[in-house]
Amino acid sequence: WNETVEIFRAKMPLRKHRCRFKSYEHCFTAAEAVDWLHELLRCSQNFGPEVTRKQTVQLLKKFLKNHVIEDIKGKWGQEDFEDNRHLYRFPPSSPLKPYPKKPPYQKDVIKFPEWNDPPPGTSQENILVRPVVMNSEMWYKRHSIAIGEVPACRLVHRRQLTEANVEEIWKSMTLSYLQKILGLDSLEEVLDIKLVNSKFIIHNVYSVSKQGVVILDDKSKELPHWVLSAMKCLANWPNCSDLKQPMYLGFEKDVFKTIADYYGHLKEPLLTFHLFDAFVSVLGLLQKEKVAVEAFQICCLLLPPENRRKLQLLMRMMARICLNKEMPPLCDGFGTRTLMVQTFSRCILCSKDEVDLDELLAARLVTFLMDNYQEILKVPLALQTSIEERVAHLRRVQFQKSYPEVYQERFPTPESEALLFPEKPKPKPQLLMWALKKPFQPFQRTRSFRM
Repeated sequence: WNETVEIFRAKMPLRKHRCRFKSYEHCFTAAEAVDWLHELLRCSQNFGPEVTRKQTVQLLKKFLKNHVIEDIKGKWGQEDFEDNRHLYRFPPSSPLKPYPKKPPYQKDVIKFPEWNDPPPGTSQENILVRPVVMNSEMWYKRHSIAIGEVPACRLVHRRQLTEANVEEIWKSMTLSYLQKILGLDSLEEVLDIKLVNSKFIIHNVYSVSKQGVVILDDKSKELPHWVLSAMKCLANWPNCSDLKQPMYLGFEKDVFKTIADYYGHLKEPLLTFHLFDAFVSVLGLLQKEKVAVEAFQICCLLLPPENRRKLQLLMRMMARICLNKEMPPLCDGFGTRTLMVQTFSRCILCSKDEVDLDELLAARLVTFLMDNYQEILKVPLALQTSIEERVAHLRRVQFQKSYPEVYQERFPTPESEALLFPEKPKPKPQLLMWALKKPFQPFQRTRSFRM
């Protein structure tokens, strides 16, 4: 939207208009704005020729409400824009917020936790310490280490890699990976990092079935049994083993309507409201299909497990229905693929402040998801491997700090290996030369020792 507003403010033709015996400079009529913006949206790679004039009017209503434009008397804030001869102009200052741009070079903005970092909330400045009055017994206990009464094995203060450390590593490295793919200075404008739950990421990576579908710990968040049965029925049509009731003419349409009603009444879209900007940002990468798939993989890892599972099951059903040649038409006015996109796009992607053109963005995303859902909803192995190696490295380093002698025995250095496994003596060069001079000896039959 920022790009559209920028182009609209920079290139919309402005001229002198007369209204009620007065002339106004640098303005435009509502109809002129609709004509020009409609053509811009139709030529835009983010929207395409499917944009209608009615949708353009809806967008201009949002522009008037958010002070992108104002009427000739300076009024704005209402959605009373109509396709007529009423005069409008641009306000002196743009209401745009700065949006993320590609940096000149990549840099690690997200800091990984280090061992020397104090745990959160335990800085020395914030700890209140009660003054201690020591008697002779307390002094003896405190200084008993110097006296030599404490065994040396108890003097090792080991800081283990806690579960919170591991979760923070998963979160920071996942977001850093996404930031690198999108080529942004910061993720702040497309994502609220505080709302990213590291437990969701770890669950989506490890708690999966053989088919790659997320397994939920809380069974109350599963799809209702009747919805799951209906989805299996259409996905395996005409072999519906789950349904015992007899089928009738138009049965498949009623089953499809049941599924559509359930997903249409969800409180929040499957891709969630707070991840809307992140998914829309990836739409700009669709021309680079491989990069877009990687970005969608990371974004889908951030979803709550129940949302990811519902999305996986829904996309599998949609893809199977579209490929099933035995499936009767589910709607007389649309093809099966178009019907799938129009029916489920809003329950998959939608913003809180609904704009009419969000439907076009959602339709593009759902179309791309249908074509690449198997890759997009897989766990990115490169990311998983790099994070696991990072965690293993930190555990190994901490073990080395805590138990250097044990570490040296378990993980020998090249010097200690040389002492344990001395080099074998090399063969004499004379024998080697002799072997090279006569590589092949002819077979010589010897006298047999027959009796």
